[in-house]
Amino acid sequence: MIHPSGALVLFGATGDLAHKKTFAALQAMVKRGVLNVPVIGVARNDWNLERLQARARDGIDKFGGGVDEAAFGKLMKLMRYVEGDYQDPATYDRLAAALGDTKRPLHYLAIPPSMFPTVVKQLDRAKLTSQARVVVEKPFGRDLASARALNRLLHDVFDESSIFRIDHYLGKEPVQNIMYTRFANSMFEPIWNRNYISSIQITLAENFGVEGRGAFYEEAGALRDVVQNHALQIAAFLTMEPPASYDAESLRDEKSKVFKSMRTLTPADVVRGQFEGYRKEQGVAADSQVETFAAIRLHIESWRWQGVPVLIRVGKCLPVHAAEVLVTLHRPPHRIFPEPQPRQSNYVRFEIQPEVSIAMGARSKVPGEKMVGESVELYVCQQGGDDMEPYDRLLGDAMEGDAMLFARQDSVEAAWRVVDPILGDAVPVIPYAQDSWGPTEADKLASHAGGWHNPS
Repeated sequence: MIHPSGALVLFGATGDLAHKKTFAALQAMVKRGVLNVPVIGVARNDWNLERLQARARDGIDKFGGGVDEAAFGKLMKLMRYVEGDYQDPATYDRLAAALGDTKRPLHYLAIPPSMFPTVVKQLDRAKLTSQARVVVEKPFGRDLASARALNRLLHDVFDESSIFRIDHYLGKEPVQNIMYTRFANSMFEPIWNRNYISSIQITLAENFGVEGRGAFYEEAGALRDVVQNHALQIAAFLTMEPPASYDAESLRDEKSKVFKSMRTLTPADVVRGQFEGYRKEQGVAADSQVETFAAIRLHIESWRWQGVPVLIRVGKCLPVHAAEVLVTLHRPPHRIFPEPQPRQSNYVRFEIQPEVSIAMGARSKVPGEKMVGESVELYVCQQGGDDMEPYDRLLGDAMEGDAMLFARQDSVEAAWRVVDPILGDAVPVIPYAQDSWGPTEADKLASHAGGWHNPS
């Protein structure tokens, strides 16, 4: 039985994430009729409710597609504000008073990870965790050891069923469509294995830099910021076994199994790069060794995927802004037509952004007497952007207690185990020109797969 949360407590209400993402999601939730409980912002003591409301309007106007006056008005009636320092017990006493006898409040920690221990312990001290839920923003730790420490901290206060580790990529419609396409169409299952698939490529490319967030990126880097979470989650959707049923634990069980089957990365599997000019960004060290590009060759030790490389490439200041998956099939076992070997064999392509599409690459005969062909792409599905943004969907799910699209402890720790040995300076960072596809050294990782596929 579903028991919705009776309030949403937003820690970090004056922060950048709330300004750019959360307020827009809350307006959308009100508009959909799924948010009708108090929204209590908690932040520093030099603000007030009126200023927070103005901040919400500004964020929705600039980043959320515009203010819907009717929905925004309803949201403002739900909004409350508790001022105070996160380390001050009095802040949580005021929060307790604002919550009153609210059942199952959802505490959303949109704050720096360094503040998680303070806030969680203070919530527990103030007796605000009984039957409560907590949403934790990524990164879930900085490595395997810190992820385990964070999980221990959370489990001291919350049950695993009450912990929602939010990764906005899991809320994207096209990412969910990867799993749906696999398991809703019987034509894919017979070929979705090592006997027919030669390689899988995942490219998450950005054509911009750190955009003033140099200090943050110095603490993260591409491996922590994108590979360990977004890219490995997509890899899991592509390679997991069919869940027994469509429920949160069955789905997360299969994802956990495939994470545990991923071979731990070694330096030979990784190329790190840094775009030229990164060290001149504000907040970046003059001798920074942080990667803005990472390419990895991942292997899954399972009956289905043994020997099939999963190639992942992420980076900033690349030629395009795109997210795409290419699943390449083996070539036919015998060539019977008198034509040159095609460069590209059959494939299935999932485009996540900027467009949303699913396509299949095939060969078709060119009209005429000769038995020669050309490569064609058949669109299985092509659709416009999703009306529901990821934070809208995910916060709504968390309010309902639905953990389907949230990461579970064992999966988080298994994903960190995969990348843990190659974090830091285990692999040298190589400079690359802006608007290029990263260091040429990355080409070696994809050589056995016919090279990297560059989204256009």
